Amino acid sequence: CYVPKIYCLGPNLNPQNEDLLAPLLLQSPLEWYLCGEEPSVGLAKLEQNNQPSQLCGHVFKVGEPTYSCRYNCAADPTCVLCMQCFLGSVHKEHRYRMTTSGGGGFCDCGDTEAWKKGPYCQKHEPNISDSSQKLIGVKSLISLIGRYVFGGVCFMIAFYYCMLVYWEKCNLLILFSRERGDTYYCMLFNDEVHTYEQVIYTLQKAVNCTQKEAVSFATTVDRDGRKSVRFGDFQFCEQAKSVIVRNTSRQTKPLRVQVMHSSVVAHQCFALKALTWLGQIIRYSDALRRILCQVGLQRGPEGENSSLVDTLMLCDSKMWKGARNVYHQLFMSSLLMDTKYKKLFAIQFAKNYRRLQTDFMEDDHERVVSVTSLSVQLFTAPTVVSTANPTHLSSLFCLFLLSSASFTTACRTMSAFGLMLHTMLSSSFLSGCVSQEKVSIHLPVSRLLAGLHALLSKTEVAYRFPEQLPLSELSPPMLIEHPLRCLVLCAQVHAGMWRRNGFSLVNQIYYYHNVKCRVEMFDKDLSMLQAGASMMDPNHFLMIMLSRFELYHIFSSADCRKRYSRENANKDVVQQNNTLIEEMLHLVIMIVGERYTAGVGQVECSDEIRREIVHQLCIRPMAHSELVKALPENENKETGMERVIDSVASFKKPGVTGRGLYKLRPECAKMFNLYFHHYSRADQSKAEEAQRKIKRQNGEDSVLPPPVLPRFGPLFASLVNILQCDVLLGILGAVLQWAMEPSGGHWSESMLQRVLHLIGMGLVEEQQHLIGSAEDSDTNFNFTLKISRPGEAPANTPSILALLETLQNAPHLEVHKDMIRWILKTVANIKTTRECTACAPPSDSSGHSQEETVRDKDKAERKRKAEMARLRREKIMAQMSEMQRHFINENKELFQQSLEELDPSTSSTLEHSPSSCDSTLVCVGPRRWRAGGGERRQVVTCILCQEEQEIRTDGKAMVLAAFVQRSTVMSKNRKRPPHNPDKYDPLFMHPDLSFGTHTGSCGHIMHSHCWQRYFEAVQAKEQRRQQRLRVHTSYDVENGEFLCPLCECLSNTVIPLLPLTKTSCSRKLLLFVCVCCSSEQPDLSQWLNITSLQMKAMLSAHRKAKAADADGVVDMDGVNDCPPPDGFKLDYIPKNPYSSTIKEMLTTFGTASYKVGLKVHPNEQDPRVPIMCWGSCAYTIQSIERLLVDEEKPLFGSLPCRQDDCLSSLTRFGSACWTVSSHATVQNHFIRLLAALVPDPRVENTPCILDIDMFHLLVSLVLSHPAVFSLDSSGLSADTAQLHFLHLVTVAHIVQILLTSVAEEVRMEQESGGAEREEEEKVCMLYNTLRMHLGSGLREVNSGWHLWCCVKAGILPYLRTAAMFFHYLNGAPAPPELHTLGVGEWEALCGYLCLPSNLLQLFYNNWELMEPLAHHSSISYFRFPRESNHLIELPGDYSALINQASSFTCPKSGGDKSRAPTLCLVCGAMLCSQSYCCQTELEGEDVGACTAHTFACGAGVGIFLRVRESQVLFLAGKTKGCFYAPPYLDDYGETDQGLRRGNPLHLCQERYRKIQKLWRQHSITEEIGHAQEANQTLVGIDWQHL
Repeated sequence: CYVPKIYCLGPNLNPQNEDLLAPLLLQSPLEWYLCGEEPSVGLAKLEQNNQPSQLCGHVFKVGEPTYSCRYNCAADPTCVLCMQCFLGSVHKEHRYRMTTSGGGGFCDCGDTEAWKKGPYCQKHEPNISDSSQKLIGVKSLISLIGRYVFGGVCFMIAFYYCMLVYWEKCNLLILFSRERGDTYYCMLFNDEVHTYEQVIYTLQKAVNCTQKEAVSFATTVDRDGRKSVRFGDFQFCEQAKSVIVRNTSRQTKPLRVQVMHSSVVAHQCFALKALTWLGQIIRYSDALRRILCQVGLQRGPEGENSSLVDTLMLCDSKMWKGARNVYHQLFMSSLLMDTKYKKLFAIQFAKNYRRLQTDFMEDDHERVVSVTSLSVQLFTAPTVVSTANPTHLSSLFCLFLLSSASFTTACRTMSAFGLMLHTMLSSSFLSGCVSQEKVSIHLPVSRLLAGLHALLSKTEVAYRFPEQLPLSELSPPMLIEHPLRCLVLCAQVHAGMWRRNGFSLVNQIYYYHNVKCRVEMFDKDLSMLQAGASMMDPNHFLMIMLSRFELYHIFSSADCRKRYSRENANKDVVQQNNTLIEEMLHLVIMIVGERYTAGVGQVECSDEIRREIVHQLCIRPMAHSELVKALPENENKETGMERVIDSVASFKKPGVTGRGLYKLRPECAKMFNLYFHHYSRADQSKAEEAQRKIKRQNGEDSVLPPPVLPRFGPLFASLVNILQCDVLLGILGAVLQWAMEPSGGHWSESMLQRVLHLIGMGLVEEQQHLIGSAEDSDTNFNFTLKISRPGEAPANTPSILALLETLQNAPHLEVHKDMIRWILKTVANIKTTRECTACAPPSDSSGHSQEETVRDKDKAERKRKAEMARLRREKIMAQMSEMQRHFINENKELFQQSLEELDPSTSSTLEHSPSSCDSTLVCVGPRRWRAGGGERRQVVTCILCQEEQEIRTDGKAMVLAAFVQRSTVMSKNRKRPPHNPDKYDPLFMHPDLSFGTHTGSCGHIMHSHCWQRYFEAVQAKEQRRQQRLRVHTSYDVENGEFLCPLCECLSNTVIPLLPLTKTSCSRKLLLFVCVCCSSEQPDLSQWLNITSLQMKAMLSAHRKAKAADADGVVDMDGVNDCPPPDGFKLDYIPKNPYSSTIKEMLTTFGTASYKVGLKVHPNEQDPRVPIMCWGSCAYTIQSIERLLVDEEKPLFGSLPCRQDDCLSSLTRFGSACWTVSSHATVQNHFIRLLAALVPDPRVENTPCILDIDMFHLLVSLVLSHPAVFSLDSSGLSADTAQLHFLHLVTVAHIVQILLTSVAEEVRMEQESGGAEREEEEKVCMLYNTLRMHLGSGLREVNSGWHLWCCVKAGILPYLRTAAMFFHYLNGAPAPPELHTLGVGEWEALCGYLCLPSNLLQLFYNNWELMEPLAHHSSISYFRFPRESNHLIELPGDYSALINQASSFTCPKSGGDKSRAPTLCLVCGAMLCSQSYCCQTELEGEDVGACTAHTFACGAGVGIFLRVRESQVLFLAGKTKGCFYAPPYLDDYGETDQGLRRGNPLHLCQERYRKIQKLWRQHSITEEIGHAQEANQTLVGIDWQHL
C-alpha cells in the first residue's frame, strides 16, 4: 500500500513531499480510472458539457460577508446571499442587512423556495435554450463512463469513509506495513472545556517542549481538531499520554489523547485528502454529483441506517473537527445542491434527528462543527419538510411546521387548547394576599392564551364564528389571576417589599419590562388582564384588583375620604400604601388606555410601531441605533421602524463628529401619553420635562392631557366602562378628598396626577363617543354625568367635579392647576355640546361658537401674560444699566488708571508688529531683525504654584511638559531595518526619513522644582501601590512618563524655556552698526578659509588630546601641529551663561531625546546626545510644515499656542544644548557636518550629499556652530555664519534636486516672463555641468522652464522649514505675505531668508567654492519634493473590505482562515491579530502580530482596522492601546462596531481624514492616554497580545 509510504513518515504530519507524492501516486490513478483517458482531457469534456445546478451553493468561509434582504423578499431570516450573487441581484436596490458568516452555511441564490422575489442573480439566471442541448451531451458522456464513475465513486466513498469513522478497528492496517517499524503518534484532540493556557502548560510538562512549540501545538489542535504531539514507539507515546491525562483531570474531564499507529494516521490523512478531492471532482459535472448522491444514500446490506450518509451522520460526534468539516462540505456541495436528493437526505436526517441531538448535547464541540447545524438548511424549506414523516420529528417546532390544517380547524384547535389552558389555570388558582403566597413572573400558559385571544379578535373569528369559540365557558377571574399577581408583585417590589429576595428578583423584574422580553411577558400579561376585564363587570374587576393590591381596607371604610384622620399610622406603611395606590391607578390607566395592539384596538401593526417611536422621541431626539434598541424585534430581527419613521420624525444629518438624529415632528406631539406603558420611571420624568419645555417655548399651556385613542376591538369594547364604574369613581373621589388638605404623607403628588389623568381619559373618551354618536347612536358613555353626581346619603360627599372646582384654587396644588383647569374647561365644552346636540341635532354651530369663545379667551390671556413679562424684562434691564453707569462714575479714577496702563502695551504691540516695521523683515544674517529689551522679556505663570516668573538665563528654570516619541510618519522607506542602537551614528539623516524623533507639548508651563516635586510624588504613589493591584496605567513611571497636572496629557520629559539672545545696544543703534559693518564681514570664500583654519587647529588639538589620553604622554612627533588663526583661542573655556536649574533641565531633556530616539538607557556623556536633540528639532519642524501644507494653512499665524510654544522652546534649547555637552564632542560633530558640504581629506566616512537630508544638516550646522564660535574673539559675526550655512546647504539641495527629481520633460514649452529667463538659463547651465560630470547618468533636458519648475517645487518645503527654524531661533517676525495663502510665497520666503529670488546666483557667484558639490558618481532614486504620507485608501463599501479579509489566511497556520484579520492603515498589511498562532518574540516577550508590526512599521505606534468588528485600534508600545470609532458609517451617520445592526456601511471621508490628522500630528499616543484615563477598563486589556 502506497499510503503509509507517503504519509506520516515522521513527527510532522504535513511535510511538503506529501503534497507532491500523493497527487502523483494516489490521486492520478483514480482520475485515470474515473475518466478512462488523460484526466485533463476527460475532465475538460465533462466541464464543457456540464449543466450546473441553478443553486449557487457557495459555502461561506469564517468572516465572509453575507447579505439578507429587508424588503420581505426572503422566505425566512436564514436566507442569505454571497457577495457576488448579491451584487448581481435585484436585492441590491432594496434595504438589506450585511453580516459576517460564522462559517458552514451556503448561498441561497437560485433556491426558489428561499426567496419570494428575486431568487436568481444574473449569473444563476436559468437559460432554457442551452439546457436541453447540454443535457443530451451529458447523457451521452455519462453513458460512456457511467460504470467507471459509479464503481470508482462507490469504492472511494466506502473505503475512505471506513478510514475516517472506524479508525479504532483499523489496526489490521499494521499487517500491510511490515517493512517499516512499529511507530506511533500521541494524538491530542480538541475540546471546548480546556483553555489555551491549560493546554500549553500541560504540553510543556508532558512532551518537554518550549512554550513556542506548545503554542503551535495548541493552535493546530484548536484549528484542525487534533495534533500529534509526540512520535516514537508505543511506550514513549503512552508516557506522554498519561502525563497529559493526569494534569488535566483534576478539576474537569481530561483532555482526549490517543496513541495511534502511524499507518492508521497515514490512512486517515489520505482519507481526508481523498474526500476533499472528491468534492472537487463533482464540480466538473452535475451528473457525477448525482451519482455520488445515489451511492451515498443507497441502503447497505445491514438494512436501516446502513447507507454511507447515515453512518457518517451517526458517527459525527466520534470524529475530530477537521474530519467533520470535510464531509460537511461534501454534503453541502452534493446532497443539498439538488432538490430530489435534498428531500431524501432530509428524510434520513429527520429519522435520526433525536439521536443526532442527543449526541450533540453529550459532545463538547460547538454547534457550527456539528452535523446538526445542517437542520437550518433542511427544516426551513417547505417542500423538503413536507416530504418528511412527522413521526420522525421529535421537536415541537417541527410539528408546528408540518401542520397544514384549514383555518377553521385551526380555530377549533385554538378553542380546545384554550379550554385546556382554562383547566390548567383553574387547577392552580390562588386567592388572597400576593405578599404572603407563592408568585412567579414566568407564566407561559397565560401568555400563550393572551396571544391567541388577541389573534382571534384580530381575525374576527370570535364574533363571526361564536359557535366555534365558547368563550362563555371561561372563568374571567381565573384568567386574570396569574397576570394580575405578577403585576402586583412588580408594584410591591417598587414599594419596598420583597427585599429579602435580593437582586435575583430585581433582575427578573428588570427583564420583565426590558425591550427584549416585554413583548412576550409584560405586554401579554396586560393583554390577558384586558381580555379578562372585558368579560367581567368592571366593578367586580376593580374589586379583585383592590384585593390583590391589598388596598381594599383603605377604600372600603365609610370614611375612606378622611384617610388616617383618627390615628397616626406607621409612616413606612403609609408610604408603602401610597406607592401601591399609585401603581394600581397606573395599571388601570394602562388597561383602559393601551389599545395599540392589533386585536385589542382597531389598529394596524404599523400604528403600534409609530406610537412606540413617537414616545421615544418625546424623551429627546435620538439616533437610529438608539431607536432600534428601544423597539422590539420580530422573528426576522426587524423592528419595522423604516416603514413609518418618516411620517413621525425628521432626520438631521451628522457632522464630522456625532451622529444623525431623528426629531419628532410637531404635529405628532399630540400622540404623547404621559403614562405610556413602556416608559420606565426615568423615561417618564424626562419625557414630561421635555414636553412641558416645548410647550412653554411655543407659548402654550404646559398641561399634558391624555391623547385621543383609537377604538377598542369588538371583544374589548366593554373596557371603557371601567372609567365610569362606581368603584373607580369612588377611588378617584377619595384621592381628591385627601388632596383637599396639604399632604401630610397620606397622599402624594403622583397619586393625584394619575387621578387627574384618569378623569381626563374619561372626558376624552366621552368626546369621542359624542363625535361618533351621529354614526352609531351610541351615547351610553356619560362620564360627565357620573362625576357631577354627589354621593348618596348618609355620607352626602361632594361630587368629583365639585372637588375639582375647589382644588383649582388650592395654593398647595399649584403644579396641578393647569390640568384641573383643562378638565373643567373640557367638562364645560362637553356639556355645551350635549345641550346643543339635544336642542338642534342637525346643527352644531353653537358648539363651535362656544369653543371659539373659549379659545379667544385663552389667546387673550396668553397675550396679556406675554406683555407683562416683556415690561418686566425692560424694567430689569433699565435698572441694570443705571447701576452700571453709577458704578463707573464712582470708580472713574480706577478706570482711567487701567486705560493708562493699557496704552503702552498697545503702542508697543503696534510698534513692533510686522506691519509697522520700517525695514525689510529678515530672519537670518547680519541684517536680521533683532528684538529690543522689552520684546525679549517674557513672563509666564507656573500651573502648579501659580507664581509668575520672568524667563532669564540666570533665573529659575521654567519648563514645558513635553512628549518625545520615535516616528515614521514621514518615512519614505518602511522596509529599512531598524538600526543597532549601540553602533548607530545618527549625525546624518537620510532623505527617506525612515526614522525620526518627534517632540510635542501640551504647552503648560511649570517651575522645574515644582515639576520635580510633582514627578517624585507620582513615583512615590506608584511605589506605594500594592503589587496585586498593579495594572497597566496610561503612563509608565519607570519609563519617565507622567500626566500633565493640568490637562492630563501624556508626557515623558520637560523642555526648558530660554530667552532670546541678548543684544548689548538699542535696536536702532544695532541696526545702524550692522548696516555700516556689513561690508567688513567676510564673504563666503573668506569665511570658509577662516573656518578651514579653525577646523585644522581644532582637529590637531583633539588628536593631541586623544593621544595624551591613550599614552599618558603627549607625542608631538606623531601629530601635525596646526596653529590657530588670530583671535581663535583653543584653550579658552567659555562661561556657561545659564543657572544651575536651567543646566539641569537642559541635561534632562537632552537625555530624554537620546533615550527615546535611540531606544537605549540614559547616558548623559554619550556623544550622540546633542545630535538627537538637533534631529528632534529638525524632524518636528518638518512634520509641522507638512501638516500645514496638507491642511492648506499659511506658514505663520495658524499654529495653535501649544505647537508654537513647543517649536520656540525646542529651537532655543537646540542652540543651548552644547553648553552642557562636551565642547570637543560638539566641535567634532561640526567638523564632520561641514565636511559633507566642503570636502576635507582629514575627515573620514563623509556621506554623499544625495544620502543626506539637507534641512537636518542645516539645523545641525547652525546649532553646533556656537561651540566653535565661542572660541573666536576675532569679531566674526555668528549671524554671518548662519547665512553662509544657509547658502551652502541651499546650493547642495539644488544639486540634490537636479540629480534626483527632474521629471519627464513636457512637450509643450510654457511661456515665461522675462523675470525668469535668467533662472532658466542658469539652471540649464548647472544641469549640463552635472551631466558633464555624470556622463549618461542624467538624461538630456532642453527646457529651462521645466528644470526651474522642478527646482522650485523641490526646494519649497526646504525653504519653508528653514524660515520656521530661523523664525523661532532668532525671534524675527514673519512678513505679512507668509501669514496668508497667496501667490507671493516664493518671493516672501526668499526675502525673509535673505536669499536671492534666483537661487542659482548662489552657485555662480561662488563658482570655485560650489563646483565640488557637482562632482558625484552615483544617482539616488529618491525624489523631491517629498509627498506627504497618507493612510491607505479604503474601499467605499465596507463589504468589499470584509470580502478581502475573508480570503486572508493566517501565514502561520497552514492556510487556515484568520479569526481576527486586522488591516494596518499605515502600510496596508493584513495581519492575524489576537491569536496565539502569530505571536512573535519582541525584546524577550511574546507579543501579538499587531504589536510586533507597530515596531516595524510605526516605530511603536500603530493604527489598525479590525475588519470583522468594524473597529479602529490604536496601539502605542506594548501596554497602551484603545479602540476608536471607525470611519465607516451607515446611512444614519452611525458606526456599527461589531456589525450588530447589519446596516450597509460606507466610508466617511471626513472621519477618515480626522484619523489621518491624528496620525500626522503624532497625537495617537495622546489619544490613547486620554481614552484610558476616561475608561479604566481599557487599562486592564493585554494590548501586547493583539
